[in-house]
Amino acid sequence: MKHVTCIEDLRQLHMRRVPKAFFDYADRGSYSEDTLRANRADLEAIKFRQRVLVDVSKRDLSTTILGEPASMPLILAPVGLLGLQHGDGEIIACRAAQAAGIPFTLSTMSICSIEDVAANVAKPFWFQLYVMKDRGFIKALIERAIAAKCSALVLTVDLQVIGQRHADIKNGMTVPPEWTLSKFFDFATKPAWVAGVLRGKRRTFGNLVGHLKGTDDITALGTWIATQFDTSLNWKDIDWIRSIWPGKLVLKGILDVEDANEAAKTGAQALVVSNHGGRQLDGALPAALALPDVAAALEAPAGSRGQCEIYADGGIRTGEDALAALALGASAVFLGRPALWALTCGGADGVQSLLDGLTDDLAHAMALAGAASVAETAGIARLDVARWRPR
Repeated sequence: MKHVTCIEDLRQLHMRRVPKAFFDYADRGSYSEDTLRANRADLEAIKFRQRVLVDVSKRDLSTTILGEPASMPLILAPVGLLGLQHGDGEIIACRAAQAAGIPFTLSTMSICSIEDVAANVAKPFWFQLYVMKDRGFIKALIERAIAAKCSALVLTVDLQVIGQRHADIKNGMTVPPEWTLSKFFDFATKPAWVAGVLRGKRRTFGNLVGHLKGTDDITALGTWIATQFDTSLNWKDIDWIRSIWPGKLVLKGILDVEDANEAAKTGAQALVVSNHGGRQLDGALPAALALPDVAAALEAPAGSRGQCEIYADGGIRTGEDALAALALGASAVFLGRPALWALTCGGADGVQSLLDGLTDDLAHAMALAGAASVAETAGIARLDVARWRPR
């Protein structure tokens, strides 16, 4: 880690340390990966208003997220299979996030279960939910999150069907998985990764263990999951979820203004402008493009901006990226892939080092843009609207 100077260094280290199938699972996108690339390209196209001769000697990155104090406007995003990228990955990442003073979000498709994480961390965390056809299981899962005192439920709304991810098909990361000689050889050349995963508490979907009678095998559970995504999911189902979940609700996967207004009407405390990291609808808007319109809609008199916070994800790599999202209307950003890379490269210390670096990076960017607080970042970025004007 001492030679890591940027996020891309972490990505390259991660690529060398884990099997190709696991690297591609987290790194790649769906179909032609146009949206995956656009997430980065459109963030990089944002330009800042450079304000000078502003007193920034006392910069303050602290904020509130869902009413709770946070050291900076950052949230660790839900990442599936994290515990197979690094043994006990969800527990380690949650501890690092809590030590840094920011929220951590546990995925439904985690390896460590809700109970595993709750038993090994000091504070409540967020839980991300996929709604499946088996509503009895989903009700039980929500109740487990309540019992674990999870402080927010993050409902992912953009995965009623799974976008085709060509890299996963080529690597045999399918349901059931394909085991080939080359894959076994790849695993054998990553002894540190193998040892770390074997030392972990679990090697299957922790939140699903025990649900299928007679087996907790990851292949059997994966096959069941593949049949469970519910194409009938709609806005009325949020009322059903709210009848079970008494706490704060976040809707993740909003890109359209009409959907943003519908999300606000549900009483959700926050929404996430997100295209699932470029892993679902290829050709969907990047968050950098969707965010200003969503923020403007919820700030309008007919909107509910005061009650509904706006977060963003998709391609966030640096403090400048976070600053751009804040300037375009987000109150916090989700960080996914970089935290995964840092975890596999350095465990808890790796994640802490990443978060320290992002804090420093954001503080410097704010100073150079003339913003001394998170509140002062609003409006300091400009989009080249003509660049995205329909042809």
